[in-house]
Amino acid sequence: MSPQPAREPIRGAQGKGFLSLALPALVAIDHVEPQVDDGRFPIKRIVGESVEVRANIYSGGHDLLNAVLRFRPGRESNWTESFMTPLGNDRWSGTFAVRSLGRYVYTLQAWIDHFASWRRDVMKKVQAGQQVGVDLLVGVELIQGAAERATGEVADRLRTWAVALGSFSHNDVPKALQLIQDNTMAVLAAHYPDRSAATIYEKELEVVVDREKARHSTWYEMFPRSAAATAGQHGTFKDCEARIPYVAGMGFDVLYLPPIHPIGQSYRKGKNNKAEGTPQDVGSPWAIGSREGGHKAVHPQLGTLDDFRSLITKAQEQNIEIALDLAFQCSPDHPYVQEHPEWFRWRPDGTVQSAENPPKKYQDIYPIEFENDDWRGLWEELKSIVIFWAEQGVRIFRVDNPHTKPFAFWEWLIAEVKAQYPDVLFLAEAFTRPNVMHRLAKLGFTQSYTYFTWRNTKQELVQYFAELAQPAVREYFRPNLWPNTPDILGEYLQVGGQPAFMVRLVLAATLGANYGIYGPAFELGENRPYAAGSEEYLNSEKYEVRFWDVARASSLSGLIERVNAVRRANPALQSDANLRFHPVDNEQLIAFTKADDDLSNVVLVVVNLDFRHPQSGWLELPLAELGLDPHRLFQVHDQLTDTRYLWSGSRNYVELAPSPIPAHVFVMRRWVRTERDFDYYL
Repeated sequence: MSPQPAREPIRGAQGKGFLSLALPALVAIDHVEPQVDDGRFPIKRIVGESVEVRANIYSGGHDLLNAVLRFRPGRESNWTESFMTPLGNDRWSGTFAVRSLGRYVYTLQAWIDHFASWRRDVMKKVQAGQQVGVDLLVGVELIQGAAERATGEVADRLRTWAVALGSFSHNDVPKALQLIQDNTMAVLAAHYPDRSAATIYEKELEVVVDREKARHSTWYEMFPRSAAATAGQHGTFKDCEARIPYVAGMGFDVLYLPPIHPIGQSYRKGKNNKAEGTPQDVGSPWAIGSREGGHKAVHPQLGTLDDFRSLITKAQEQNIEIALDLAFQCSPDHPYVQEHPEWFRWRPDGTVQSAENPPKKYQDIYPIEFENDDWRGLWEELKSIVIFWAEQGVRIFRVDNPHTKPFAFWEWLIAEVKAQYPDVLFLAEAFTRPNVMHRLAKLGFTQSYTYFTWRNTKQELVQYFAELAQPAVREYFRPNLWPNTPDILGEYLQVGGQPAFMVRLVLAATLGANYGIYGPAFELGENRPYAAGSEEYLNSEKYEVRFWDVARASSLSGLIERVNAVRRANPALQSDANLRFHPVDNEQLIAFTKADDDLSNVVLVVVNLDFRHPQSGWLELPLAELGLDPHRLFQVHDQLTDTRYLWSGSRNYVELAPSPIPAHVFVMRRWVRTERDFDYYL
């Protein structure tokens, strides 16, 4: 790393030697962690969490060094400092806590600690029987310098210490050594070092601080128009209010609604995505805009804006937040098409280019053209949409296809919105290439969809989550796992029946601190594809109103309720940290643990990935690393069935059938003996 520009030596006019305006930096700072892409993007944390910063800090020679971690909220100008700790081999560590939403900035400063170096060397000379009279006078000067930089009582104490040391420097070396060994005074001197030649790390790094729901959330997706209690009726916001206790009862804390805006009439799709609909067809909610309004309006059949605000209030009463779909696209009938034709791509025949993903065509949707001369006006208008819904009380947005819009736009939009509403969260529906998905997360998206939907075998799951668990990735990427979505009905669910749904539920809810399901299709086991080899649903809710009998006896709602209760009760499942897979001698059984940092809560999950047959195998666990005594019995308590087992040793037998539940979610409890010899498991 290059030194400070102000201290960089300047070559003389004749090219012989250097003219120095200031002393060059003598300490190097490099390999600073954490940072994303050399500090180009911020890392992410949750309010109350700590940021541990590590760096290589070193210089030539044998002088001792000191360093501080400097940090501040982004809106403030004054730095707070905390001293760093040497870890050995030139590696240093420092920690600070983020206590408020928004952004924090951090950097490092390091310098040669002349006082500590002098103190160490004097003691070595004394032990070697050497004269130290002059060295003691050097110490007097160093302490006097610290006193000049200090204030108040501390300065007075340092001056007194310097005078005393000076008085003993020649005639009473033993007493002088006692003063040097006074650690209290040494700490005071260390707090007022000479930093005139200190090195400041060349970058100011950033942390985006979000609220708790960014780290741990449980999503339920529901089409409002299909929420009616009676078949054949178009649902309303009031029907959604009536459905809130059902959603809350299953343990979800985010209710995500697909677009609630007016739907265009032109080229409206029919059932099963037929190119030509009938007057009775309701169209796709993603074909946004009609004569009733655009992105700041609600579909009149759903209700009014007041009704929507009432839904938000009713949901909050049951600890549920409403998440709104943010789809920056328009139907041909959207007011923008007439008011801002420059925001769309016009073809040579005078028509607007509709959305395509060849061979798929979406004639009912016009994509927005970001490459236009009025791009600033477009960006401001799109920002105003987000601000409008934030003003109504929405704090979570699921963003449709963000990878089809410019990166620079999202970085700007998210920063602008969070400057006004720092508690807003953005979920990226970015089923796209890995580099694009990760770039969007770096740009500011709070959470992201993942490839979990298509990872079904043990090898696929272990490999994929090992990728997501890499330290560099964890600094910016928060996965949100979905077994199904309105767009994706995976083959595993199509052919596996109810056991497959149970498998994917347990995996999503335990592998990820954030997960969601598209319901009621999921809990009711909807698995009919439109055609063989298709991931589209037959009679997709995207194109028609569906009636769902949520009271059906075969519903998985009871299991979902239990799984979500386990998530709430176990801190280990509320974070993506400390995920670890364990060997099982059967490729159809997958096993992993999650633990909190102090191992007070360790959860072991074992899942049978075979939805047709029972599977068994021997599981191996590193007991000591999980906080268990390898030489004592320990208990595993299945949270799904309330069954308890006593296990012994690191190798234990497991067997799971596809039904009634193809998974164990164990809380591991260690053996404890009280003073009265009463045994129990903690």
